[in-house]
Amino acid sequence: MTAALPPELLDPAEMGRADKAAIARRMPGIELMENAGRAVARAVLCRFAPCRTLVLAGPGNNGGDGYVAARRLAAAGWPVVLAALAAPRPGSDAARAAARWHGPGADFSPASAGCAELVIDAVFGAGLSRALEEKVADVLRAARRLVAVDVPSGLDGATGAPLGYAPEAALTVTFFRRKPGHLLLPGRLLVGPLVLADIGIPASVLAALGPRTFANGPTLWRLPEPAPEGHKYNRGYVTVLGGVAMTGAARLAAAAARRIGAGMVGIASPPEAAAIYRAGAPGVIVSESPLTDLLADSRRSVFVAGPGLGASAARTALPSLLASGRLVVADADALSAFASHPEGLRGAAVLTPHAGEFARLFGPAGEDRLASVRAAASRTGAVVVLKGADTIIAAPDGWAAINASAPPDLATAGTGDVLAGLIGGLLAQGMPPREAAAAGVFLHGLAAGKVGHGLIAEDLPEAIPGVVAALGGRDQEWHGSAS
Repeated sequence: MTAALPPELLDPAEMGRADKAAIARRMPGIELMENAGRAVARAVLCRFAPCRTLVLAGPGNNGGDGYVAARRLAAAGWPVVLAALAAPRPGSDAARAAARWHGPGADFSPASAGCAELVIDAVFGAGLSRALEEKVADVLRAARRLVAVDVPSGLDGATGAPLGYAPEAALTVTFFRRKPGHLLLPGRLLVGPLVLADIGIPASVLAALGPRTFANGPTLWRLPEPAPEGHKYNRGYVTVLGGVAMTGAARLAAAAARRIGAGMVGIASPPEAAAIYRAGAPGVIVSESPLTDLLADSRRSVFVAGPGLGASAARTALPSLLASGRLVVADADALSAFASHPEGLRGAAVLTPHAGEFARLFGPAGEDRLASVRAAASRTGAVVVLKGADTIIAAPDGWAAINASAPPDLATAGTGDVLAGLIGGLLAQGMPPREAAAAGVFLHGLAAGKVGHGLIAEDLPEAIPGVVAALGGRDQEWHGSAS
């Protein structure tokens, strides 16, 4: 089992500050570069057989890492040539690394890349802010098998979006901490297997950086455990607002809340649908009472609003529900009901839009989805969960987590209703909103992975107890390995 990777994610600007902090603590920049290049060479030696290798070196620090890697691979007996896009700035650490390379050179051209069996991309790092020049893109396109230093050149390390073109790597080696772009799509697919290398930057620099972005996982939250003297009411009471037409959605949410450990779960039903809910949701308390009566019961601490509710019913129910001060998870129809007016959802604890619902509420998320979700959380005062293959969870204070535990099998109807119920059930047991949202998302993905091919939404609640037991309080990592 590989070592768990640190959860902190540093964007390129934060990583630059980490480098400077390490240098200020008397660690020379050239030593960091030597360590980085050595880590790249070590990762290549461990994963590939000796072959004709071309190192593409840019003029900056990323290129400096490439010069070191080339020297280390050549010393190990590999046939290595180096092609420089441009010479490093005189007097820089990269120039010092280049001066130590005495091997053969090649043209920075598609022909050189096409002749190599392995290309090491050390052209540009994660902080590139412009699209690659076409001549650079053409060289990278010609590579048959590519190892990226930090990120594939052309990939934005902050957003995971290509700046025009970025190649797909067979391996990426990065340093100190991962970046958001390593987990956000499509970057996560372009980096391939990811190795995180220790290059000597002290972990203590993180305190000064104050990271606000994390890879989602059990290091960020702790699941509630029932107290020996507990009873059903102090494990929380979740009420799901049910609609008339799509009763299955509310039942899925209720089943998930029960399976994650809520002590009591009820469905607030319109009178004409109550018989359906009673027949199809055994163990769930079905009430036909008006919302005002339900709110008079102080034990009903958490409400899940939206799954199958209907937009009209959501517009009617949400104002009084939010004004009550209860913890509210707003999903599906509760989000669509306030399209273009997200302020109407202020007071909710957690919002769980998919991309279309997010766009209707806040406008398209764009390429910098992490920034967009943070802005949405700040605007509404709620934790916002932008659902997808790389779900983003953001809190109003700027804290954010990126999830990588979800398999593509989750792309089926009803799974979002289950997620809303999971989050509601965790809120009811006392988890703060951001932790409940992050844990719910992680467990949701884990359960889907356990079910596998052929998953339908009804499978997920049944899988929850098993994945919770499998966690067993141990930290787990779902993307990459330490080196």
